[in-house]
Amino acid sequence: MAEEERIHYLAEAVRYHRELYYNHAAPEISDAEFDKLWDELKKLDPENEVLHQVGPEPLPGTVKVEHMFPMRSLDKGVSDGDIIHFVTQSTFGGKRYLAQPKLDGSALSLEYVAGNLHRAATRGSGERGEDVTLNAKLVANVPLRLNVAIDCHVRGEVVMPLAIFEDKYSDISPNPRNLCSGALRQKHGDGKADASDLIFQAYDVKFPKESPGMSNDSELLSWLQKAGIEPAPWQIFESATPQKEMIDYTVEWSAKRSSYEYEIDGIVFKLDDLAQRENLGMTAHHPRWALAWKFPSQEAQSVLLGVDWQTGRTGAITPVARIAPQMVGGVTVENVTLHNVGEVERLGVKIGDKVTITRRGDVIPKIIENLGRAADSDLSGRTHADGTTFVGNLSHGDILIPSDCPSCGRELTMEGAFLRCISLECDARMARALTYWCRTLEMDGIGEKLIEALLEKGLVTTIADLYKITHSQITELERMGDKSAYNVLDELAKTRTLNLARFLHALGMERIGPEVATTISQHFTSLDKLLQWADEGDDEELTTIDGIGDKVAAIFRGGIVKRRSLIDELRTIIKITDESQAVSGKFDGKSFCITGSLSRPRKEIALAIKNAGGKVVGSVSGSLDVLVAGEKAGSKLSKAQSLGITIWGEEDLYGQIAEPREGPKTLFDYDQ
Repeated sequence: MAEEERIHYLAEAVRYHRELYYNHAAPEISDAEFDKLWDELKKLDPENEVLHQVGPEPLPGTVKVEHMFPMRSLDKGVSDGDIIHFVTQSTFGGKRYLAQPKLDGSALSLEYVAGNLHRAATRGSGERGEDVTLNAKLVANVPLRLNVAIDCHVRGEVVMPLAIFEDKYSDISPNPRNLCSGALRQKHGDGKADASDLIFQAYDVKFPKESPGMSNDSELLSWLQKAGIEPAPWQIFESATPQKEMIDYTVEWSAKRSSYEYEIDGIVFKLDDLAQRENLGMTAHHPRWALAWKFPSQEAQSVLLGVDWQTGRTGAITPVARIAPQMVGGVTVENVTLHNVGEVERLGVKIGDKVTITRRGDVIPKIIENLGRAADSDLSGRTHADGTTFVGNLSHGDILIPSDCPSCGRELTMEGAFLRCISLECDARMARALTYWCRTLEMDGIGEKLIEALLEKGLVTTIADLYKITHSQITELERMGDKSAYNVLDELAKTRTLNLARFLHALGMERIGPEVATTISQHFTSLDKLLQWADEGDDEELTTIDGIGDKVAAIFRGGIVKRRSLIDELRTIIKITDESQAVSGKFDGKSFCITGSLSRPRKEIALAIKNAGGKVVGSVSGSLDVLVAGEKAGSKLSKAQSLGITIWGEEDLYGQIAEPREGPKTLFDYDQ
């Protein structure tokens, strides 16, 4: 094929597959295969018009985007101590940090190809977001073309200037944050806010191919400015004790927060050195090199009007308090959590009491203080979030604690401070378990309303039943047409193969989040081994895993036992793949316990062991291979000696790991 013919073929192929991907959500080839076509066309004809078009643009929110670089959450902090720990422990005493205001808007990723805006996507799950290219192009300062022809992914926050919010939108929304998300995701221009009233501010940039070769994050932010992207303002801290200046910085921002032109809810601190970031790496949840420090909780007063009891997916019965509407941190709150029966008793709160509420981390509203019996005047002058006047009468009485499940009517049991429905057949538990399964596995289009409809029609009673529903059954449901039914089946089909960690997490067991699920799955490696342990093993095996104590081990084992029939049924329907162990190296198959006073942070030593393939556990038992003991080792040392376990000091450990290449010994110098 002549070069000209090849270029024509490639251009048509790119155009065709882009149409399928964007407008029909029905790709015929993988992203990698599409990228090969794109890269070949770019090599043969870099100025081809197909490469400089977004192409057939879908309505925002109709197409899902896999993030090439996942948009991770950040570790959270609220105190001076959290900042000190971040500097001295999490980042092992770094000397140069960068700070940016934590803007309170909507996260956005801008993907540029050869300097042209190719696609914009919301954060979504962090792994996959929604294509919002059309609306992102309307954002006031989002350039359609950069000042440099380069491929890059720019990450940042879309915010609304408070002046614009007060002038145009304050009567239709309680805060600008909600408007930002709505303006990006609106279809047909039918949202409450105009995307042209938004501003984009960048936090970082990633390069899928060639990069400018910067060594610091601050240099990349300067590069973004020159390229035509506005970064969020930044401040550098560089000293022997940067944590002191960083703490002072939070005090400064706390004072000027209310006068800033955008809503912010904290400060983001990041290690500036990119190579150090690479060495620190990630946890299962967040990067080790960044901290999102949040402003202290905002508080206000309201009146407790009533309490509703809800059944959660784990069976916990949660009291939800109805209060007179109250603005807290820019959000009108009318429902707050009371957590559990123990909290109700601790507060001594009654219906008709005046209470102090807070939005912890500016997100979750809760009652923190009982101020005593309210007066009629405490209800006056209040409005709902939509601006309508609140009308309510003050009444007084005790909060009634239920004895039966508010959903299934079965008798409740008391576990510590919690009321609990232990029936897995409870409708409320099942609805929330099904929703949790679908959300955890990112099944778009399978939400609460559809699950409720499936339950109401008796089409599903367990998670396994989801994979048995048919196209005809779905189309019989209200507002579910032919295309919607196929979309549901397609989403289910995508989850017919799961690794063990995702499977365990999606089961929705109490306190078994993604990190714990990953840790446990890496220990057992296969579902068969895990089930054999559940049948024949003991909890102590789990408690030897670092970060898993007696309570979590008991909860996990009990959760597996209760769900055994479900698990057995699921594994006949879906494929659950084995989980590989995290790292291999010199310490493969060896378990270590660390105790006593040591010269380096314990996390640093543990990470060094893990990087060499070892496993770090929290207790001493006969199966332990090595105890790493510092000064004042105490009872763990005595027990290890009695069991004949090998005991190393720090120098013994470091003698087994390659010597540093240069400079002082740090974790970053060890061969992995």
